[in-house]
Amino acid sequence: MSAAIWWVRHGPTHAKSMVGWSDLPADLSDTAAVARLAAHLPAGAPVVSSDLSRAVATADAIACGRPRLPNDPALREMHFGAWELQSAAELEASDPARARAFWDDPTAVRPPGGESWAELCARVDAAADRLTARGGAVIAVAHFGAILSQVQRAEGTEGPDAFAQRIDTLSVTRLTWDGRAWQAGPINHRP
Repeated sequence: MSAAIWWVRHGPTHAKSMVGWSDLPADLSDTAAVARLAAHLPAGAPVVSSDLSRAVATADAIACGRPRLPNDPALREMHFGAWELQSAAELEASDPARARAFWDDPTAVRPPGGESWAELCARVDAAADRLTARGGAVIAVAHFGAILSQVQRAEGTEGPDAFAQRIDTLSVTRLTWDGRAWQAGPINHRP
């Protein structure tokens, strides 16, 4: 069975820190960009989002009469635990050894009280598999890490290599399942 997930990154929060499970709102004041995004997405495809308000508000803004599926906490951003809302400089100052270890190997190293990249990937993989099992197209409004984990999955790259990929706010990344493998593209498209 073929399926496609149209991953949409939520609107900007303007935070300059590590925002994972903190529930910051999205700035959706660029109504022209939101309208272009909504028009670009497949008509009639159901819309699902993470349960964090920045994703929920973005999903509601682009739904435009499309069916709305229940919010899914499995589509959340990476959980940064004690590092939530810290800037890179603050993190380096407060926990330099662990910060270096995390940036060197995010797959295995987790922030205190948070999750590793491998744990994020497993969580989002399971959610993507549930969405794929529906067949057809679905629009999933999520976060940088969640979307990047699926690009990594489709391209078969490793965690640190995947981080080189940009995933801008209000961008679309389409991943297609042909019944055997994921195909990526376009990635980080800005309609």
